[in-house]
Amino acid sequence: MAKKSMIQREIEREVLIKKYKEKRLTIKQELKKASNFSEKMEWQKKLQKLPRNSSKHRHRNRCWLTGRSRGFYRNFGLSRHVVREMGHDCLLPGVKKSSW
Repeated sequence: MAKKSMIQREIEREVLIKKYKEKRLTIKQELKKASNFSEKMEWQKKLQKLPRNSSKHRHRNRCWLTGRSRGFYRNFGLSRHVVREMGHDCLLPGVKKSSW
C-alpha cells in the first residue's frame, strides 16, 4: 500500500492537469506559430508561469487498489501483485494464470 500523501498528490495533479489543459494547449499552439525569437520567448515565459504539476508528463500511473506506482498494467489499472492475485482467484475476465 502506497503512502496516502503520495496518492493524494497524484489526485491533486490530475485536477491541475484537467484545469490547465486548454490553456496549455493554446499557449503551445501560439508558440509554434510565433515567427521571431522575441515572440517565442514571451510565449515560453507564459508557459513557464503555469504550475509545474499541471503538465501531464508529471502524472504517475498508480494501481487503483493499492496505490502502487511500479509494475502498473494499463489494461487493468492494477499493479502486478494485484493482477497476479486476482488472476489466481479468477476475478479478471479473460485472464488465465498459469501455475505448474
